[in-house]
Amino acid sequence: MNKLELLRTFVRVSELSSFTLAGESLGLPRSTVSEQIRALEHLLGTRLLNRTTRRVQATQDGLHLYERSKDLLARMDEIEGLFHNESAALSGRLRIDLPTLMARRIILPNLPQFIARHPGVELEISCTDRQVDLLREGFDCVLRIGELSDLDLVARPLGSLTQINCASPGYLQRHGVPTGLADLHQHQLIHYVRNLGNRSPGFEYLQAGELQVQPMAGAITVNSTEAYECACLAGLGLIQAPGAGLQAYLDSGELVPVLTDFVAPSLPVSLLYARQQHVPHRVRAFMDWLQALLGPHLANP
Repeated sequence: MNKLELLRTFVRVSELSSFTLAGESLGLPRSTVSEQIRALEHLLGTRLLNRTTRRVQATQDGLHLYERSKDLLARMDEIEGLFHNESAALSGRLRIDLPTLMARRIILPNLPQFIARHPGVELEISCTDRQVDLLREGFDCVLRIGELSDLDLVARPLGSLTQINCASPGYLQRHGVPTGLADLHQHQLIHYVRNLGNRSPGFEYLQAGELQVQPMAGAITVNSTEAYECACLAGLGLIQAPGAGLQAYLDSGELVPVLTDFVAPSLPVSLLYARQQHVPHRVRAFMDWLQALLGPHLANP
């Protein structure tokens, strides 16, 4: 049995604390993962993982092996990359996470171009608005909108999304069109948060280059960009969102821009990937393609 494959499996189990999740990450049945871990423990003559009904946790020997294995596997990937022709056909699994609306409207419709160019690459695509853990969940790269907090990852800035304020015609007919900040006390804001239970600070805008926030009432809070958009179309209040994603609704008149002099700060768009000496060619190829695809939709970094 390939010793490097045993180590790769062990590293994924250690990171995910689960045989099942590790198997899903590697494309292996849970039984195969268990078999490989047993084979590695037999080969090394030590117990590497403590297994309970709820979780899997590395032993002291397992922790030591985990740190050494990560370095070894990174070096092996680097060595393999030294001898790969850049123009050679790419292959292997690529796991990525994308913001839901950007994936649906821009990336997925254009994905056949990338697949036609690199038919040997197998894509696993997660579309979510939550902030995934790239390392723990086994992603090769993630596309992130907003400020970054993942200091242990490498970030490639792609540009930014300009935000607008808007509402539905029906909402504006009932509540009036706000012409200044003083009018906001009689309006409803649809609140967007990543985690329900939190509360958004309110209506955001820039004044002399500084972020200002005005608290606002609102009957609904959502944690999904699709729900945020749908709530606005339903006439439940004002939203502040990237204009590029709403352009079709603006063109059709389903949404109307308001308070154009009081817009929220632009949202940075970045690609995140693990800090390593050698980034696999398939990962670099996808990130280069994605950057070129999104370029026309973004303002300069």
